[in-house]
Amino acid sequence: MAETPLVELNDISIAFGGVRAVDHVSVDLYPGEVVGLLGHNGAGKSTLIKCLSGAYRMDSGEIRINGEKAEITNPRDARAYNIETIYQTLALADNLDAAANLFLGRELTTLTGLMDEGAMEAETRKVMGRLNPHFQKFSSPVSALSGGQRQSVAIARAVYFNAKILIMDEPTAALGPQETRMVADLIGELKKQGLGIFLIDHDVHQVKELCDRAAVMKNGKLVGGVVNVEDVTTDDLLGMIIAGKPPEGVAA
Repeated sequence: MAETPLVELNDISIAFGGVRAVDHVSVDLYPGEVVGLLGHNGAGKSTLIKCLSGAYRMDSGEIRINGEKAEITNPRDARAYNIETIYQTLALADNLDAAANLFLGRELTTLTGLMDEGAMEAETRKVMGRLNPHFQKFSSPVSALSGGQRQSVAIARAVYFNAKILIMDEPTAALGPQETRMVADLIGELKKQGLGIFLIDHDVHQVKELCDRAAVMKNGKLVGGVVNVEDVTTDDLLGMIIAGKPPEGVAA
């Protein structure tokens, strides 16, 4: 692992109406690594990561990016630090094709100011060639794509605009085995390219397969610490989620 983490979330706390949704939580992330965030609904994992994405402002704590203190108060700040979020809904325009979605709001134009559809498709083919060489449906609206293909488009959009830190919210939810494998391959390719990924999930089996380390939250607190996935079983992770206790003999 690199000496300096891509992301350090240090002693983060945030409360809503007197309820401490995140209570002094610290998690880090290195280049080429996937860290899974696990926990029941309301455990605090999504709230924690929304402090990084700029959706929420933390009450206390510190965020460091590449070792430097970062001020993230909104999603625009997060993008300036090369942080991109892929939500479960994917935020795609169903009636538009892959290229139009990739450049939505950031369209390429010709010298005369017209939309340069040829250039956008060429760039989309280039980035898709790196991420998902089997993708062929460039002229189809994304509503006609499978779940895994739609994930490809959302990931390509983030990567094209220089994401170095990716937040993925349940990327394999409601996907079949073949589509889940496609997303796993995409994540593997992103790791090779040195991106760091926070993966929010409920499925301990997915976290065991896709992640290098895992952080379990319960009632706003981190259970034990961030564990190496190879050092724990799925039952260990389930015990952390349900009972809120780290497994014996596992160093965080």
